[in-house]
This record gives sequence, C-alpha cells and structure tokens, in this order.
Amino acid sequence: MISIALVGDRSPAVRAHARIPALLDVLRDSEDLDVYWIPTPDAEDTEALRGFAGIWLVPGSPYRSLDGAINAARLARTSGVPFLGTCGGFQHAMLEFARNVCGFGDARHAEYGPAGDDELIVELACSLAGHEAAIDLTPGSLVERLLGASRTVERYHCSYGLSAAHLDLLGAHGLRFTGHDDAGEVRVAELPGHPFYLATLFQPELTGEEPHPVIRGFVRAAAQLV
Repeated sequence: MISIALVGDRSPAVRAHARIPALLDVLRDSEDLDVYWIPTPDAEDTEALRGFAGIWLVPGSPYRSLDGAINAARLARTSGVPFLGTCGGFQHAMLEFARNVCGFGDARHAEYGPAGDDELIVELACSLAGHEAAIDLTPGSLVERLLGASRTVERYHCSYGLSAAHLDLLGAHGLRFTGHDDAGEVRVAELPGHPFYLATLFQPELTGEEPHPVIRGFVRAAAQLV
C-alpha cells in the first residue's frame, strides 16, 4: 500500500481539491494507493505526517496554519520522503527552505501580510489566476525528464511567486530552479540528491483528465520507497 498525504485545507471552493483525488484514483489501476487529507493545523504535529510514502502540499493558500504547511515541507525534505508542492505548495516549500536551510528565519509570504524586505513570496505584477503560459525546462532536470520535453505549457491559478531578490540565497544553499517562463521568472524548483523533491508554481492537477507526468512521477517515487 502506497500512502499519500495531501496536506491542505480541503474546500469545495478550490478546484484542485476535487481534481487531485480523482487523478490519483486513475493511478489506482497501476498502483495500490491510499490517500489521506491532512489539514494544515494537524500538520503542525510531525507525528501526523509520519509513515507516508509521499507528501503533496496542495494548493489553497492562505492556509489555516502556515506553520503546518511549512512543517510538512520540512519533514519531506529532511526525511527523504517524496514531495510535491503545487501552487501554494511551491510557495510554502520555498519559505521552508529559506527559513530552515538558508538561515533566512524572517522570510515571509506577502499573502499573510506585508513584511517589507523579508518578503520571499511576493504578489505577482500580473496575476496568473486562470492563465496558461509556456515554461522552459532545464535540460537534465527532474521536471524535464518527467515531461520528456524542454518546453511545456501549463495552467496556473495563483497571484504570488518567488521574489527575484532572494534567488541567489536559495540557489547558494542547493535549491535548483529548473523551470522559467518567457520573462525568466521562476516557475519550478527542485532539490538535487533528494529521492523526489519538486515544487511547481503551475498546477499539474488542472491539466486534462489523465494524471500529468509530474503527478505520475511523484507517485512512482513514493512507490519505490514502499
């Protein structure tokens, strides 16, 4: 049995929350999956996240517990548990890495209130909510291997992204930015050396009726640890 934790505050108002379980159901034909929702307040307790073969930090921010979302990303990163963060999951994975790896303890997310120079996640000049856009993928990266292409068009539903002011800090501590839009803005990040650590600002769960290659790759990585 491959147990997957979906960390997020489930709501009928969030389209991704209906799409993700349905897409994972499709994969039950080839994998023995068991999927659990973990609300972000529950994720503050590390024991609530133990024993899962994969952790997906799903869209739907601002989360009820920012600390719970960050703790989920931290546990996956430090324990070698396959991790997928999409949209808000991307944003909070970046916060976790900045705070706990880079020593940027005051890193903030603008969605939770202004924080001046400490804003790691900032409001985008142009919202991507409801948009599709092209992304160039770094050759040899995890995401490029999963998609089998160096360029892709993906769907978004977000208004916040990673501040360019702190990219060098994150990169200096090992985070790799492997997807950029046509303006050079970061859209994908991954962590080399980890079994599977992928964070995308785009939402692979919004693409088509079949699971996106990113989702399939995440589930395969989880299956390898069982």
